[in-house]
Amino acid sequence: MVKSGGDPWLRMGTTIAVSGLIGLGLTPLVGLPDPDSWGFILASVTIHQVYFVSVCFGYRFGDLSQVYPIQRGIAPLLVAIAGFYFVGENLSLQGTLAVILISIAILSLAFGSNLRLTGGRAVPIALFTGALIAAYTIVDGMGGRLSGNVFAYIAWLAALEAIPFTLLVLWMVRRKPSGANRRHILTGIGGGVLSFAAYGLVIWAMSLSHLTYVSALRETSVILAAWIGSRLLNEPFGRYRIFAASIVALGVFILQLSEAG
Repeated sequence: MVKSGGDPWLRMGTTIAVSGLIGLGLTPLVGLPDPDSWGFILASVTIHQVYFVSVCFGYRFGDLSQVYPIQRGIAPLLVAIAGFYFVGENLSLQGTLAVILISIAILSLAFGSNLRLTGGRAVPIALFTGALIAAYTIVDGMGGRLSGNVFAYIAWLAALEAIPFTLLVLWMVRRKPSGANRRHILTGIGGGVLSFAAYGLVIWAMSLSHLTYVSALRETSVILAAWIGSRLLNEPFGRYRIFAASIVALGVFILQLSEAG
């Protein structure tokens, strides 16, 4: 929805604002999360502000079918590398193969089928966004488990993270034509409902199962994003990007299987 046309800032801002209103409306019903989780909520709110801005810039400069698979595929790769260097977790042969597979697929998305760099500024922005995804996934996975009530964690996170970015977007678009604003707002409302439900389900799932397993299933969305970008948004290199995104998803799946073993 953010990439489908027009002002990405207003569409993203409306999406986050609607998600925040849903969360705020649920707070009286779910109560407060455990005090031990509030540090994680605040950390996630901070990371998400940078993430929202980064996503807007990424979709401003690049294609959905290129940016989304890169930023989603790089996140589990960064977690695996960080675990090796900072925690001493050695990768198995299967895990090493998965890291190589993901790396090659992401490089192929950056360079394109003609082996020439495509996307310009969108590629480094997508890589940076992927690092933010890895960070907030870990934070919310830990925070949700410490909350004592994961639904309270979800509601308060959505409510609080909406405030800074919504105010930023209101300041940015205050002089835009009202007709364009109404069109983008209607799109953002639908996005807000879907956004709250989607990430709420992710946090809930991470409180019930291993974070890495949930992340692995979530990142298979790179295939859908590549298909949507090439087929519905008419972006170039369609078949090539769908194939590369499928390799990213396969690499993520193999990486998580290696960790499970």
